[in-house]
Amino acid sequence: MIRQAMIGAIAIAAWTAPSAHAHIAPSAPQMMPTSIGYQPNDAVEKGLWLEMDEAERQMRTSKFLVDDPELIAYLQRVLCRAVGKDKCGAARIYLMRTPHFNAAMAPNGMMIVWSGLLLRVRNEAELATVLGHEFSHFEKQHSLKSFRDIKAKSDAVAWLGFVPGGIFAQIGLMGSVFRFNREMEKEADMAALEYLSSSGYDPMAASQIWEQLRGEMEAQAKADKSVAKEAENDFFSSHPNTKDRMEYLRSAAKRKAPNNENGADRYRETIARWWPRLIEDQVKLGDFASTEYLLASLARGQWTADLLYGRGELYRARGKKGDFEAAEGFYRQAIKADAKLAESWRGLGLVLLRQGKAVEGRKMLRQYLTISRVAGDKAIIGLMAQEPAK
Repeated sequence: MIRQAMIGAIAIAAWTAPSAHAHIAPSAPQMMPTSIGYQPNDAVEKGLWLEMDEAERQMRTSKFLVDDPELIAYLQRVLCRAVGKDKCGAARIYLMRTPHFNAAMAPNGMMIVWSGLLLRVRNEAELATVLGHEFSHFEKQHSLKSFRDIKAKSDAVAWLGFVPGGIFAQIGLMGSVFRFNREMEKEADMAALEYLSSSGYDPMAASQIWEQLRGEMEAQAKADKSVAKEAENDFFSSHPNTKDRMEYLRSAAKRKAPNNENGADRYRETIARWWPRLIEDQVKLGDFASTEYLLASLARGQWTADLLYGRGELYRARGKKGDFEAAEGFYRQAIKADAKLAESWRGLGLVLLRQGKAVEGRKMLRQYLTISRVAGDKAIIGLMAQEPAK
């Protein structure tokens, strides 16, 4: 499972105790989990589904849920291309606005994708890798196997959710269910690679995404003057060693027919309107080093307007000596590359105001308001853009 903190803020907002009135249809043992209409077969599986059905009900009303049918449909198309149209209908995708790298799929077909994942993948092939990995856990019923193991080892009186401690106990239970062992993770890795190859995506994407993520973590560790020990990191505790993971995925990809199709242009075009919000959420984490690395790794020496805008936001937010001047430069480069990216004009205006360049700053803010189609901050920016009364 791709996970960084499945028991974090989104889980707190979305997952609660199960409904005592949920209805479970008769089991259909002849059906596979990916079959439409599949129902759980025994009491243990039914209990897990009770938990997940209620979790999904709460997910639909979560304040973190992204209400963007067009974007969700795109994610569904990528999943369907990867795993096949005959199986992907079993998945219901929920995009949650939180800036971390994460995705998961529950045994009842609920797939959760965190928006931070969209910031970090560079193309459809990498996105398909993650979605395919999670779908493989679902298809192979890894969470059910984990849950059976938990139940076998636990003497809890009410494992269906009536656990002392309320919501926090529930979160802990679900965190355990979604923690797969390394054998399961490798199995899902290899399945995702097969999905990539069979669907016409570049199989090398399976190793590239882990290489990029590891680099981001190392950049953060270096800035914190700490050591990124995988054994001590929750993200890697149940995953294969990252170096080994990249190597076996790269080696397996080399045995596949070469294919450079990764859907990079389609991907960037699809998330373009979400990019400013993804950057905003990432910058708010206050992790300068890893964000700088992330932007540089996405650019690979080719700084596009959206990446330059992101870099401007990063430096403006930090605000150390020389940062405002650097941010101004990045915003100007972004505008030169794409003058239609409205947020670059806003960033430039704000950073000019911070440097005491009020006249030009207000002018840039007015330009932002002129070209921005949906300016949620129109009122406050409008006030800042006004010329002072004489």
